[in-house]
Amino acid sequence: MKQILIINGPNLNLLGKREPGIYGNRSFVDYLQTIEAMFPDVQLRYFQSNHEGELLDKIHELGFDVDGIVINAGAYTHTSIAIADALSAVTAPAVEVHISNVHARESFRHHSYLSAKCQGVIVGLGLTGYELAIRYLLNYQPPAIT
Repeated sequence: MKQILIINGPNLNLLGKREPGIYGNRSFVDYLQTIEAMFPDVQLRYFQSNHEGELLDKIHELGFDVDGIVINAGAYTHTSIAIADALSAVTAPAVEVHISNVHARESFRHHSYLSAKCQGVIVGLGLTGYELAIRYLLNYQPPAIT
């Protein structure tokens, strides 16, 4: 059975309550049930923390064992070289996801330290971005080494 790790960073525990005009009115825990039903043959492992070190620890713990990582590091996307380094250190491919279109928001949100360490980036498609990232990772084939 394939395993995908979904990591949400700071303030994403408030989905459904936090700025619903930007992030919607659905909690991630509720949405997780929906995507688990979409992928019954995949073990989705979910982790959320508001603490950078805990996010690092989870990437280190599972990043060599899972088939992929879907990461929405929240504000740490724009500040954390440590999370970028952790994604580089593990073998699991990663996809960066943002619920809102970060490029249509404040300028400090336009830069990501994580993007270069990920296979791709999905922005502005709401919670659907997580589903798309999972679909991509389930079909991911590492480039052939020549």
